[in-house]
Amino acid sequence: MRLSQEKRKKIKEQILSLLYNSFPKQLFTAGIASEIARDEEFVKNIMIDLKFKNLVVAIRKNNQGIPFIRRMRWQLTPQVYTAYQRAGGSATFSS
Repeated sequence: MRLSQEKRKKIKEQILSLLYNSFPKQLFTAGIASEIARDEEFVKNIMIDLKFKNLVVAIRKNNQGIPFIRRMRWQLTPQVYTAYQRAGGSATFSS
């Protein structure tokens, strides 16, 4: 099943909003998927797209500096977080 670009855009906005509300906490892909009720692989593809557009950063190591083997945490980039703060947490996404 294919989603329209408009629906993908709304899902991206929902993910960015979730990351904004949890900042500076970094969320795993599985946590994001469960919060927005979507499949983990679908969310991973969306997150990679957001990373490519420099809206999020992938955290590949835990707090002790040990690399994750199969997991990634995600966080907004500082520039995006600042833009959301200025907009009152309701900025819209333009793709």
